[in-house]
Amino acid sequence: MTGGATVHRVTTVAHGSTRLLHRLLEGRDSSCLTHLELLPPRPGVTVDWPAWTPPELRAAFAAQGIPAPWAHQAAAADHAHAGRHVVVATGTASGKSLAYQLPVLSALLADPRATALYLAPTKALAADQLRCLAELAPAGVRPSCYDGDTPREQRDWARQHSRFVLTNPDMIGRGILPRHESWSMFLRRLTYVVVDECHAYRGVFGSHVAHVLRRLRRLAARYGRDPVFVLASATAGQPGTTAARLIGADVHEVTEDASPRGGLAFALWEPPLLPPTDTPWHAVTDADADGPTDTGADGPAGYAPGAHPVRRSALREAADLLADAVAGGVRTLAFVRSRRGAEAVATLARDALAQTADGLEHRVAAYRSGYLPEERRELERGLLDGSLVGLATTTALELGIDLTGLDAVIMTGYPGRLASMWQQAGRAGRRGRDAVCVLVARDDPLDTYLVHHPDTLFGRPVEACVLDPANPHVLGPHLAAAAAELPLKPADLALFGGAPAEAALAELVAAGVVRRRPSGWYWTGDARPDVDLRGAGGAPVTVVETGTGRLLGTVDAGSSHFLVHPGAVYVHQGASYVVDDLDPTDAVALVHAEDPPWTTHPRDSSALSVGSVRSYVDAGPVGLFLGEVEVTARVTGYQRRKRPTGEVIDTRPLDLPTRRLNTVAVWWTVSAPGLDRAGVDPGDIPGALHAAEHAAIGLLPLVATCDRWDIGGISTAMHPDTGAATVFVYDGHPGGAGFAERAFHAAGDWLRATRDVIAACGCAAGCPSCVQSPKCGNGNAPLSKDGAVKVLDLVLDALEGN
Repeated sequence: MTGGATVHRVTTVAHGSTRLLHRLLEGRDSSCLTHLELLPPRPGVTVDWPAWTPPELRAAFAAQGIPAPWAHQAAAADHAHAGRHVVVATGTASGKSLAYQLPVLSALLADPRATALYLAPTKALAADQLRCLAELAPAGVRPSCYDGDTPREQRDWARQHSRFVLTNPDMIGRGILPRHESWSMFLRRLTYVVVDECHAYRGVFGSHVAHVLRRLRRLAARYGRDPVFVLASATAGQPGTTAARLIGADVHEVTEDASPRGGLAFALWEPPLLPPTDTPWHAVTDADADGPTDTGADGPAGYAPGAHPVRRSALREAADLLADAVAGGVRTLAFVRSRRGAEAVATLARDALAQTADGLEHRVAAYRSGYLPEERRELERGLLDGSLVGLATTTALELGIDLTGLDAVIMTGYPGRLASMWQQAGRAGRRGRDAVCVLVARDDPLDTYLVHHPDTLFGRPVEACVLDPANPHVLGPHLAAAAAELPLKPADLALFGGAPAEAALAELVAAGVVRRRPSGWYWTGDARPDVDLRGAGGAPVTVVETGTGRLLGTVDAGSSHFLVHPGAVYVHQGASYVVDDLDPTDAVALVHAEDPPWTTHPRDSSALSVGSVRSYVDAGPVGLFLGEVEVTARVTGYQRRKRPTGEVIDTRPLDLPTRRLNTVAVWWTVSAPGLDRAGVDPGDIPGALHAAEHAAIGLLPLVATCDRWDIGGISTAMHPDTGAATVFVYDGHPGGAGFAERAFHAAGDWLRATRDVIAACGCAAGCPSCVQSPKCGNGNAPLSKDGAVKVLDLVLDALEGN
C-alpha cells in the first residue's frame, strides 16, 4: 500500500490505525501516498483530585466515568482555584474542559451567589458544552446558552436566573456590555471567565476579542469584581504570551499533555495527474469550490485551464475517500476550506454511494456555517448517534465539539496552519481510540511543497497566534464602545494599551465621536456604537426562496458579492438555487430553486495605492517595504461554465458597488536595469511578476499564521506610487492582521521557498502546483514561470547581499 512513501522517525504504531488506513486506501494508486507518519499510542498520567474539590463534584465526575483527573487538568485547576489566570494548551481530546469545569463548578458550589461566563468562538461548541454541563452541574447552577440562536424569552431567563452563562464574544460585545446595568447582578458575582479554544482568536478577529475581554474586565471592576480567566487552547506556540495579549494580564501556562492518545496513521496524499486525453476540467475543480475571503486582483475567480493535464481535483479525491469510508463503516469527517466545497464533497460522495451501495447515500451530509440553527443541531445529533457516518464540513466542526466514535479525518488541502492541521486530525480517535488522518493535497504551490517536504509538517513546532490589539482600526471602535458603556477615565488607558489608546482617543475627539472632559472621555452619540468583530463588512445577508418566503440560510456580507450576486448558483444541502436579486441595503438575497447545467464564477478588478511606509530595506536594484495601503475592489461580472466540462458559456456583467480596504502590505520593487541584468525580457515582466506574486501568496503560510484566503496580492510592471516594477502582498483584513508584517521580517525564508517551489515544478510553463492561482481575477494571464524564477533570484541575491 505504501509504495514509495517514506516513514520518518516513528516505527511502531497501534495495529488499529494501520488497519484503518488499509481499509480507507485499499485499491488506490499507492504512488499517491507521498509520506506516512505513524504516531504511537501514549498512556495517560492521572493524579489525585485537588484537596479543595467538593465530594459531590468528585461523585459527579465519577458518574461520567472520570475517577481521577489527568495531571495537566489538575495543574490548571489549581492555578485557577488559587486566583491565577491560566491557559491550558494541550492536544485535541485531552480533556481541557475538565480543567475549567473543576474550579468553576467548585466555586459555584461553595458560593450559591457566584456566577461564571463561558465564551466559545462558535455556537456549536457552546451548545455542546451546555449538553455536558447539563449532566454534570449541581442543582442551582442552571447553565444556559445566550447567543444569536437563543429565543428572546430564554435570553431574559438566562440573564435573570442562570449562574453559568455560555455565550460568545459577539454576544458579550453586543448583548451584555452595552446593557451592563441589566446584567449588574450577574457581573457583581462574576467569579470566573472561561475562554475556550482561544487559539481561534487570531488576526483581526483576535484583536477585536482582546478588546471585548478588556471591556469586560473594566465593567466587572466597576461592579467590584476581578474574575479569574481560565483559557483553553489547542497546542500552540507561546500560549501564555498569547493569552496575556488576549486578556491584558499575566497568564500562567500549562502545556504538558498527560492524557492518553491512541495510535494515529497520518498519510500525505497527492492526487494523480490526469491522462493527457482527459479534459483538465472535471465536474468540480478545487478552484470552483474555494471561498472568497479577500479582495484584490487575485480574488476568487478560478484559474483558467492550460492545454496540459492537471492533477485530479482534491475535492473529487476527498469525496471518493469519504464515500469509501462510509461504505466501509468508517466514521469520517472530511474538512473542506469553503462552504461551496463542503457542499460539493458531500454531493459527490452521495452520488458515488448511490451508484454502488444503495441506501448509504443518506448517511452523508454537509455541515457549514450559514445553515439554520435547527439544521445544525440535527446534523450534530446525527453524527453523535451514528445515523450519519460521513460529514463534509468547513472549519465549523474543527473546534472542541466532543465527537466520540470517529475513526478518520480527511483534509481537503492543508488548512493553512499547523495548529489547525493538528486540531482537525484530533477530531478522530478521541478517548484513546486509534485513528487515521489523510491530507489530500490541492494542486497549489503550498500543498505541493508540503507533501514532498513532510518535515515541514511533522518536524516543526506549532505556530504562535498573531493578534495586534494596537491596530487602530480595531482599537478606535472599541474605545468608542467602552466610552458609551461607561465614561473612560485616564486610569483605564493602560488596560487598552497606553499610548496607542491615547492617540486613538485623540482621533475620536477630533471626529466628534467622544468628548474630552477633565474627568475623562464621554460618548456623544445617541445610539450605541456597533463593532463588527469578525470583519464581515456588515449584517449577514439572508437567503430567501422567492416563491415560498422560506429562509434558507445566511451569507456573511463580505462574501455576498461573490456567492449570491444576481445570477449566481447557490447550493444548500445539495439543492441548487439561482439568485434572482441581491439587495445590499436590506441584506437579502432572493433565490429560486433551479438546477442549471452550469456553474457560476465571479470576476473582479482591483487597484492599490500606497498610503505610508513603516519600514524598508534598500538593497540596490531591489527595495523591500512594509506599510499601509488602500485596496479598491469590485465584482464586475461572472462566468457561466458548463457542467461537467468547465467550458465557458459566456461572461455576464454585474453592477455592484466598489469596496475599499485599508490594510497593511509587504511589497518589493525591482529596477528596470536590475530586470535587464537578470535576463527578464521586457515583454515577460508582467507575467514574471504575476507568477511570482501567485507563488508568494501560496507560500506565505509557511512563515505566517494564515492561509492564502487571508491575504491578497497585486503585481504591476510599473506602479505609479513606487515608480518601479512591484509585487504587493497584503492582509485581507481592515487595518492588517500581522501577516504582511511577519512576511517582511521573514522575507528571505519566504521568498526562497517560493523560488524553490517554482523552479522544482516539472511543468513546462506554469501550473496550479507552482504559479497558477485559484483566486486570480485575471484568469491567470499573463504568467511567466521562467521569468518568475529570474525575478526571485534577483530579489534574493540583493536581499542576502545587503
